[in-house]
Amino acid sequence: MLLPALAGTGPAGHVALTFDDGPDRTSTPAFLRLLAEHGVRATFFLLGTMLHRDLGLGRELVAAGHEVAVHGWFHRCLLWRTPRATYDDIARARDLVATLGAGAPRWYRPPYGVLTSGALVACRRLRLEPKLWTAWGRDWQASATPGTIVRTVTSTLVGGGTVLLHDSDCTSAAGSWRRTLDALPQLVDWTRERGLRLGPLGEHQRVPR
Repeated sequence: MLLPALAGTGPAGHVALTFDDGPDRTSTPAFLRLLAEHGVRATFFLLGTMLHRDLGLGRELVAAGHEVAVHGWFHRCLLWRTPRATYDDIARARDLVATLGAGAPRWYRPPYGVLTSGALVACRRLRLEPKLWTAWGRDWQASATPGTIVRTVTSTLVGGGTVLLHDSDCTSAAGSWRRTLDALPQLVDWTRERGLRLGPLGEHQRVPR
C-alpha cells in the first residue's frame, strides 16, 4: 500500500472505526447508543457546520469516550479552493472541535478524501495529521443496504485497517445513516470473530506527535 500512514494503517490486531459528516441530532445519538451497547469507541470526523448547530452533541461524543477529529468546516472538494480558503476552513473547524473538552484534535480528513498541497500545508501549520481510510462501506449511496455495506467493508478490510462510515446523511442519500446503523453490529461481530480489536484512531496509531 502506498503511504500507509496516510491511509490509517496500524497494528495488525486492531481496526480503527471512523465516522464522517456529523454530529447530527437526528442520527448520531443512535450511533452513540449502539456503540455503547457493544462496548466500542470510535473516531468521529466532525463538520464545522454541523458541530456549530449542536455543540452539546459534540460534547456528548467526548463524554462517551469517543475521539473527535476535523472534517473541515464546509463539505466542499478542496480542488476548487485556494490555499488561503483551505487553511481558513480547516482552522475554523479545528478551533471549534478544540472547545469540546478533549483538547486539540489530532486528525484531519478532507471532504471526499481529496487532499491538496494547500491542505497538507495547512495541516502542518495547524498540527493536524491527515488520515484517510483503507476500507469503506459506500454507505452514502441510495442503493446501499446493510448487507452491501458489510460486504463492501469486509472485502478489503484486514487487521490494521481503518474503516470509513457516516453517522449523518447531510451529504449522503436521505436516510442512508439508518442502513449504516443496521450494518454496524455485523461489522463489530466480523472483527471480533477474527480476534481484532475495534476502536478509535488514537488507539490505532499510538505514536508521538
